[in-house]
Amino acid sequence: MNLHILSPHRLIPTEETDARRVDEVHGLISTAGCWTVPIIVEKDALFVMDGHHRLEVAFRLGLRAVPTVLLDYRSVRVEAWRAGETITPADIYDMANSRRKFPIKTTRHIFLDELPACDVSLDDLRQWYEPLDGSERLAG
Repeated sequence: MNLHILSPHRLIPTEETDARRVDEVHGLISTAGCWTVPIIVEKDALFVMDGHHRLEVAFRLGLRAVPTVLLDYRSVRVEAWRAGETITPADIYDMANSRRKFPIKTTRHIFLDELPACDVSLDDLRQWYEPLDGSERLAG
């Protein structure tokens, strides 16, 4: 499972966020000075499976890139957080395509494989650029 550096503007959020949680995560990431937990993204549609609050922090920090892990539903299970509700991958694809968002804590993604950690400085993520050939790299 590889880390990919992507522009946060390419990622599609599918859930609302809690402003207090965004503030908390912002404080943790800012204090650390580095990004340590990648955002988990559906590999083809580029919607966020896990990391909506981190995505909001990336925008607040003005990051040009974020570490991501690209997965699909062959290695991820999805369920609803609320009892009695059902969420399917098709529901999430529909929401992403419509550019609407589920209420906070609607979907719960369960990863069948261990996810990698990362350690990328915020300065590197601020300086990232996307070359015309579409390759991913940090400026340096």
